[in-house]
Amino acid sequence: MIIGICTLQLRLPASHSLKDKRQVLRSLIAHVRHDFNVSIAEVDELSAWQSATLGLACVSSDRDYAHGLLTKVVEAISSYRLDSEVYDYRIELV
Repeated sequence: MIIGICTLQLRLPASHSLKDKRQVLRSLIAHVRHDFNVSIAEVDELSAWQSATLGLACVSSDRDYAHGLLTKVVEAISSYRLDSEVYDYRIELV
């Protein structure tokens, strides 16, 4: 069993309040959950307005599949919303 973990850092330059940030993240998380079979949640920078850290996880029997899936999720997140940008991410396989 392989567990894929991705830590993703986002910039939200158009966000001017926590309400703006939550609206963007709620939409983004809903898209990811709908399109991919992964778990996703905001895990850090909860009170920052213009940045967010998301945690993603998947379980697979194949290392290449888990890594490829998380890479596709990162690419998709980059294209879902124009008001957010991925500035760093890290994928780990356990």
